[in-house]
Amino acid sequence: MLVLSRQRDETIMIGDEIEISVVDIRGDKVRLGINAPTRIAVHRKEVYDAIKRENTDAARLGSTDLDTLAQTIKPGPARRGHRTTDLITTSAAAVLPATKVSPPAGLTNTKTTVSSSPKASSTKDTA
Repeated sequence: MLVLSRQRDETIMIGDEIEISVVDIRGDKVRLGINAPTRIAVHRKEVYDAIKRENTDAARLGSTDLDTLAQTIKPGPARRGHRTTDLITTSAAAVLPATKVSPPAGLTNTKTTVSSSPKASSTKDTA
């Protein structure tokens, strides 16, 4: 263990990213300021030990725990033919504006349709 002496407002660096500063000294208590990246967890030792203990306990899952969990989580009611296939309901369709979509330029239909009615056949081509 490295033991360093520091006075108020003096700093200790750990690596390039962790900075520990002595903020205040009152009697037998020292207040430290710790500046570290957010990806590094900083806890008091008793909190760190409690987190480790809780994680270890959570990792030990017994068979009685699985039985209790199975009794707690029940499957929901079966769905029989109640699926909605329409993406837009009729009330939503009434609110949405009607939009006319035209084909992109260059993809327009160039064929001319000719009506087979007698009136159309009697007209002359004036082109």
